[in-house]
Amino acid sequence: MTASMGLKDMIACDTRISAIENDELSYAGYNISEFMDNNASFEEVIYLLWNLHLPTQIELNQFEEKLRAEYAISDAVEQCILIQSRKHLHPMSVLRSTVSLLGVYNIHAEENSLEVMYDQSIQIMAKVPTIIATFARLRQGLTPIAPREDLGFAANFLYMLKGEEPTELEVRAFNKALILHADHELNASTFAARVTASTLTDIYSCVTTAIGTLKGSLHGGANERVFDMLMDIRESGDTESYLRQKLDSKEKIMGFGHRVYKTVDPRQKYLKEMALALTQGTDDEEFYNLSQEVEDFIRHEKGLIPNVDFYSATVYHVLGIDSDIFTLIFAMSRMAGWIAHVQEQKKNNKLIRPRSHYAGQMELVYIPINRR
Repeated sequence: MTASMGLKDMIACDTRISAIENDELSYAGYNISEFMDNNASFEEVIYLLWNLHLPTQIELNQFEEKLRAEYAISDAVEQCILIQSRKHLHPMSVLRSTVSLLGVYNIHAEENSLEVMYDQSIQIMAKVPTIIATFARLRQGLTPIAPREDLGFAANFLYMLKGEEPTELEVRAFNKALILHADHELNASTFAARVTASTLTDIYSCVTTAIGTLKGSLHGGANERVFDMLMDIRESGDTESYLRQKLDSKEKIMGFGHRVYKTVDPRQKYLKEMALALTQGTDDEEFYNLSQEVEDFIRHEKGLIPNVDFYSATVYHVLGIDSDIFTLIFAMSRMAGWIAHVQEQKKNNKLIRPRSHYAGQMELVYIPINRR
């Protein structure tokens, strides 16, 4: 047996949830352009990923009603977030611990039926935005804002974060960003969630595993570092000199290249369009212009393509989201995909237990400790 480093190009499972083929991304058979061009809601996409068909209006209304009824978090959970709001704690660690706590307070957490798991899925999906918005405000010394059941998923989050109802453009942009991050085939965190699910443990453990995996610097967090780079370039005043110095030092330019896509990341063009729409005519337009300069330089010098992280940094910043919680937003969106994969794994389960290729010495002779 020979090993593939990082399991590159290895097929680990069959799925009907999403696919990356010929540099195109689709959810349950629908190219993502279908959602972007037709202004689909994030709730529709969550329903699609979990049920593998688009909802009727009645089904969507019922689904939205269930989600909105679960927006609120208990005082105990809010207190837990407050305790974790110290500056030294990584925001993803706070999310990981708090989602795990949801399982502690759910009296049905250890039940494994598909019906109970679906109710738990609704609860997790609905409460994660409230957890993130609560954390973001508490650590700034602000009072958390209660969710509003009359607002949809994207609008409600932005309202809880900033304390004012977002504009139609802001809701549309954030809704699209959520859809574009909702699932991405068998990425590291999704694979981790499926491995955990294959042991038949509870869904809270599966999602907590995924959050812990996304926290790693090689998976989540790239858009945070993209924004840090844009801030540095703005301060330096010279995009080309800044980037050339980075390249000469063999430093990685964040937001470029992808493990799977070779010619284009199909998601980035929609985020680029949103970044332009949100910044045009405002003081933040400089971030879009800087991003364009970086994209042109790196494409010319290295032939690398911008990925989903690159323009999402500007989109999130303009929406009033602090850069150090960008990865939490990624997790909030990808929660839809993680849960879909956990559900799919459990419906047709087999324990995921690969082999390893031993590369060490063999047939060594034990020497008693008094002779070593």
